Amino acid sequence: MLRRCKIICTFAPVQWNERLPKSLSFHFYNTLVSNMIDKNVVKNIVDEWLEGQDYFLVGIEISQDDKIVVEIDHADGVWIEDCVALSRYIEDHLSRDEEDYELEVGSAGLGQPFKVVQQYLNFRGKAVEVLDADGKKYKGILKEVNGNDFTVSVSEKVKKEGAKRPVMEDVDHVFQMDKVKYTKYIISFK
Repeated sequence: MLRRCKIICTFAPVQWNERLPKSLSFHFYNTLVSNMIDKNVVKNIVDEWLEGQDYFLVGIEISQDDKIVVEIDHADGVWIEDCVALSRYIEDHLSRDEEDYELEVGSAGLGQPFKVVQQYLNFRGKAVEVLDADGKKYKGILKEVNGNDFTVSVSEKVKKEGAKRPVMEDVDHVFQMDKVKYTKYIISFK
């Protein structure tokens, strides 16, 4: 683990040059190198806790100031009791004597962009919004997920050959998860 901290030492001078003011002091900056929390260690701890549960890991972020943020999700939503249990499990497996950290465990968030394949799978048949690489938004039903590809059925006006007016029709659009800017669930209060 590597941690950077700044130590400022102020020394009062013992012998002064008469041309220097008496209030002058010198600052020495030293950077100590110590340990930072390893993301793989935290991931292994979380994976142990997830074994045999229906939860899945969405993401782990560790900032330079050792703030650990763990996001989990579940097809039926995340219960606060489970977040507390995971938080305690992580704390039991990390040493406060060796690592100083801040820990936050929570759900991925219902209106947040999808980060992992399992989120796409959980929202099949539900309304989603996709922002493609070109900046165009599509709103429709997440129809199918196949590896990195997913299909969204969008209701669009389509002009049929020989027809005077366009008609509304469901059109399938295939996207790649790693090529879109985001995909997220559309929250509906109907």
